[in-house]
Amino acid sequence: MKQNLSGLLVAIALLLSISSTGGFAKTLRWANDGDVNSMDPYARQETFLLAFTSSFYEPLVRRNQSLKLEPALATDWKLIAPTTWRFSLRQGVKFSDGSAFSADDVVFSYNRAIGSGSNIQGLFIAVKDVRKVDDLTIDIETKGPYAILADDLTNWGIMSKAWCEKHGTIQAANMNKGEESFATRNAMGTGPFILKSREPDVKTVLVPNPNWWDKPVHNLDEVVFQRIANASTRVAALRSGEIDLIYTVPPQDIAGLKRADGIKVWETPETRTIFLGFDQVRDELTDSDIKGKNPFKDLRVRKAFWMAIDNEAIKQRVMRGQAQTIALMWGPLINGYDKSIDIRPPYDPQAAKALLTEAGYPDGFRVTLDCPNDRYVNDEAICQAVASMLAKIGVKIDLRAQTKAKYFAQVGPPAYTTSFFLQGWTPSSMDSLNVLNSLMQTRDGKTIGINNYSGYSNPAIDALINKASVETDPVKRLVPIREAAILHRDDVGHIPLHTQYVVWATRSNIEPAISGNNYIQLRLIRVN
Repeated sequence: MKQNLSGLLVAIALLLSISSTGGFAKTLRWANDGDVNSMDPYARQETFLLAFTSSFYEPLVRRNQSLKLEPALATDWKLIAPTTWRFSLRQGVKFSDGSAFSADDVVFSYNRAIGSGSNIQGLFIAVKDVRKVDDLTIDIETKGPYAILADDLTNWGIMSKAWCEKHGTIQAANMNKGEESFATRNAMGTGPFILKSREPDVKTVLVPNPNWWDKPVHNLDEVVFQRIANASTRVAALRSGEIDLIYTVPPQDIAGLKRADGIKVWETPETRTIFLGFDQVRDELTDSDIKGKNPFKDLRVRKAFWMAIDNEAIKQRVMRGQAQTIALMWGPLINGYDKSIDIRPPYDPQAAKALLTEAGYPDGFRVTLDCPNDRYVNDEAICQAVASMLAKIGVKIDLRAQTKAKYFAQVGPPAYTTSFFLQGWTPSSMDSLNVLNSLMQTRDGKTIGINNYSGYSNPAIDALINKASVETDPVKRLVPIREAAILHRDDVGHIPLHTQYVVWATRSNIEPAISGNNYIQLRLIRVN
């Protein structure tokens, strides 16, 4: 009797595992060291949040696994005037609640994205206006001729005007101020997945959108995302089969995972650059023992810091070789990279110490280094290494490492409360102009330089950025970009460290569709 009952239970379990399409249910269980923090696609211009929310909210133009542009909610786009692009919207698209997608949603989404509370205004630096032509046509007017508009729009997820109005989230809640709205914990878009449940910092569950307009490449019936902050625990969960994919793989575990049965390690160069930045706005630093002045306004101090940091040692000892050292703010995968100017000052602590002395700091000084501990590969360990290196020239670092939610709220807009910080940047457009606009151009308090946490400002670089922005010839525009890169490098506007490698680890039955922008594109992942 017990055997019959046991057999019946096994049969029931087997039946329950069969999906509605006739195959076995495919669940993807994946983990990262940090949570996504918000379901609102305008909450922060950060790769992980933008990638996660792209499962619900789709752009007009998207990137495939090879990072090439392809149509999404817009089927085509063309210039109809020197500063006006016309986008034809896809017919028959519906939001997951069954309501129709139209030009009204695009215009609404633009106003919400550039409005109060949004942190993605930087995507619209070149945009003057977005106008409805008819229900399935919009015009985007730029401030001047602008050749890479479509590239800039790939991270702009379109929201439902009616849904936002119904739930009182017409404006984005400013996550950096600790604000929340209905869109913080809920989502409703046109994308391939629907948000089933959300437990912040614990678990988020997604299921396929049965009415998605596109033909799925994925074969997933459910996606379960978990935050597993501890690196060893995350790796152990993958080894045991509890997790199918881990997104941040500790460099020290890569070799062991490559040898493990049932595990695959996926690697590719990444478009992200990791760098250090200084407060160059305030007359007195907020977190330093130097009073009455700001040491980082002195080029000699900035250059001393750079010369005291051994990029190669960080690459080998901290990143275990999983990085490429760099002296520019964008790497080889980004349009506008020029190897001939990718040259940093030599690592030379003695010369760095002499520069500090010349600048008036023979005994160095104390300053706080802000660092996330769950955002970039080995981010806290990199900061610890930097602190140790700077100690050799008398600089005493107070390391403030914290979760990315707290970190970005402090160092990012609108507060920009930091003296010295570690950051990473992935140009969504795959073009160096995105880096120039976002990180190097003088902040205007609106869209320009919103992610310029340093407050770095150089009028000569601003002029070159403006020149490159309106130049439509793909070769000629590289001239001012190169000049701006040289000026910024020589001015030590920031200290580039390295470009990361994208490293994911999966169970051997997972096809993860890894790409250089480190986007988890659930629509492309398959479970075999």
